[in-house]
Amino acid sequence: MPEQSPLYDVAIVGLGPTGATLANLLGAAGRSVLVLEKEAGIFPLPRAIHFDGEVLRIFQAAGLRERVLGISRPGTQGMHFVNGAGETMLIRGGTAALGPHGCANNYYFHQPQLEAVLRDGLARFPQVQVRLQHELVGAGQEDGFATLRYRSAASGEVEMAKARYVVGCDGARSLIRQHIGSPMVDLGLRQPWLVFDVVLEQPVDLPDHTVQHCDPQRPMTYCNVVGARRRWEIMVLPDDDGEALVRPENLWQMVARWVRPEQARLERAAIYTFHSVIANGWRKGRMLLAGDACHQTPPFLGQGMCAGIRDASNLAWKLDAVLAGRAPDALLDTYESERKPHVRALIELAVRLGNIIQTTDPALAAQRDARFQAGGPEIFELPPQLLGSGAFDPTRPELAGRPFPQPQLQDGRLLDELLERRSAVIGSRQALSTASAATAERWRRSGAIVIDQPDPRLQDWLQSHDASAVILRPDRYIVGVARSGADLDRISQYLPVAP
Repeated sequence: MPEQSPLYDVAIVGLGPTGATLANLLGAAGRSVLVLEKEAGIFPLPRAIHFDGEVLRIFQAAGLRERVLGISRPGTQGMHFVNGAGETMLIRGGTAALGPHGCANNYYFHQPQLEAVLRDGLARFPQVQVRLQHELVGAGQEDGFATLRYRSAASGEVEMAKARYVVGCDGARSLIRQHIGSPMVDLGLRQPWLVFDVVLEQPVDLPDHTVQHCDPQRPMTYCNVVGARRRWEIMVLPDDDGEALVRPENLWQMVARWVRPEQARLERAAIYTFHSVIANGWRKGRMLLAGDACHQTPPFLGQGMCAGIRDASNLAWKLDAVLAGRAPDALLDTYESERKPHVRALIELAVRLGNIIQTTDPALAAQRDARFQAGGPEIFELPPQLLGSGAFDPTRPELAGRPFPQPQLQDGRLLDELLERRSAVIGSRQALSTASAATAERWRRSGAIVIDQPDPRLQDWLQSHDASAVILRPDRYIVGVARSGADLDRISQYLPVAP
């Protein structure tokens, strides 16, 4: 490796939503970042269309909350699963009320607009360098850093760089995953679907909520995206001719009961195979994986992009702590152990829902309908965001390893505006004074903010959970809750600090 090769804190391969979010979070932390992206610009057509409240909170941490809100809409109506007779079997709840993250629980958006916001955000950080039309061609690891070789599409020249860590956000065909050698485990769903996006040009009477049409003759999904954008996802059946299916005359015929070609402009029609896979091994030395590079889920929950952005949030604070010398390198080993169980739970739920939606046998569909009709429409929510084992106290699993809510404080700020991207120790002065001097020193070394006169909203939370204090991580997950000084001493050991 030539001496003149630059050394970055982190290199990110791939500038999709996961990579761009990670780059923004690291840029906000002051880290030097190299981003390699083989394409020339943002893919202009719709892809992901949904994110949840925790993801907006992550965008808030990156300083982009208001800009993201400007290009999205809250999903207040939920998702209805309807059988072939038009009867509602299952409902995923929706609400206009603010959720626990200080925002709505769900949002819909147009991915090219979101990616533009994320990329524009990177311009705030002169130490973040983005190389478009530069494709990774080789990677390796040496003592103390990783090496990258990448080719310019414009000149064909191969350049080299070094980074303390490399994160592969380079999608389902990830070259970084190939270098790490992480096998993908199939969780049981592999099904082609036709994705059909339109822009309405006339008023059309369509539902505000998402509808899963569980019709055995032709399963479909309808989504009200944002503005005049609407989407139908149409299951490809075994006897279908894929080329014929995407011809405009056939597309419009399949959605003729809802919209006509003179009422809307066709924006995209493409057949995708929905996968359910997860990698074993998200880290090897100085190389890590995030997003589709290490997990892919069917879209029935709208959690594919969300999962990748949660990866970015989990990784960003850990990388920053290790690079700053506040935490040992071993902290990065908690990334996969924490994230993988939640990702797997989401994929498995999406597969179960897919099995409900994709039933094409009329007899099995009738049995399915009868099971739901016996008890009326069932309302369900996503599984709770619960981390697997890692950097938190496991003794109160109903609280630790879960996100802390983000209330609006008396001074008008949201909680995270006060905490920024730091760990936090919150409790009354009397409660915190019961911790040992060594524990107080650990709080200082970890960079935690200590709040010994909590806002009434925070006091209410502590009281309602029978706690005198709570410790939070920079990603706003709960390290643990304490009732005594001994609890504070024990829980604080999970705050990572350098040896």
